[in-house]
Amino acid sequence: MNQIAPRGKTDGLYDRVRHLVPEMEWETFVEDIRAIETLKRERNAVILAHNYQTPEIFHCVSDIRGDSLALAREAQNTDADVIVMAGVHFMAETAKMLNPRSTVLIPDLKAGCSLADSITGADVRLLRQRYPGVPVVTYVNTSAEVKAESDICCTSGNAKRVVESLGTDRVIMIPDEYLARNIEAETGIKMITWAGHCEVHERFTPGEIERMRADHPGLVVLAHPECPPEVVAVSDFSGSTAMMDDYVRDHKGGRILLVTECSMSDNLAVRYPQTQFIRPCNMCPHMKRITLANIRQSLENMTHEVTLDPAMASRARRAVERMLAI
Repeated sequence: MNQIAPRGKTDGLYDRVRHLVPEMEWETFVEDIRAIETLKRERNAVILAHNYQTPEIFHCVSDIRGDSLALAREAQNTDADVIVMAGVHFMAETAKMLNPRSTVLIPDLKAGCSLADSITGADVRLLRQRYPGVPVVTYVNTSAEVKAESDICCTSGNAKRVVESLGTDRVIMIPDEYLARNIEAETGIKMITWAGHCEVHERFTPGEIERMRADHPGLVVLAHPECPPEVVAVSDFSGSTAMMDDYVRDHKGGRILLVTECSMSDNLAVRYPQTQFIRPCNMCPHMKRITLANIRQSLENMTHEVTLDPAMASRARRAVERMLAI
């Protein structure tokens, strides 16, 4: 049986999330947090947490935090024996392909992604046949199989830069149709798209944003580029979750609406308490499958390990590394 770390080990952590997590609820987290900290030391493990994780995971047990691009970059640099992905399955695959010698775990195998599920490697091969010679830019929100069929990957934070780096007037950009249309509007480069959508971001509407503006005078609206173009058009700023973080940091105070998964607002509220976040609160059901309890169980039992076919992983890794090199 694992030795539990002293209670004092978690005392300072509650101060980070005090204004978001009631003390009574915090008491239900403490045992798992203490056990996770002990297990990380025993296993030489790190926890990677996406911006959409809940505050008790994001601020209290994770070692590396950020958007998909930040997690991909930092995963490349870790010397941990074990990596636990507090995110969704495609992120765990990316961590594994960049760290083939590490054991990569995902606490819940059902933590998937509507975008990743919308396209297969066979679909990419058919697109190549239909549009010979047109480069394929694949969003990181895809399986390793799809990345392996691609020329280069992108995230919402670097998609514009990746597309412009190709020096072509036409690109196959998959699978997020709205991201592709929004990048097309920014760059003027013709996008051949795929009808994939994020089940969180596709639900936002211009009408919802206008109602929020009416209810909250002076509201500044930051939209994720996975949102429909008409939503981005009525927003004040569009960017990845990391870019949203930078915006809030540089424009302290005021009222801000983040048109993205609602835990993003919770996590930024910890760092920027002077800003009032108005929350539309569309939640990702896949991200919310990750909990303190199953992170602990994952480390205790070394489940569930992510494995990849070496040949496929090598091809997929090239597409990710080309992105990271830009």
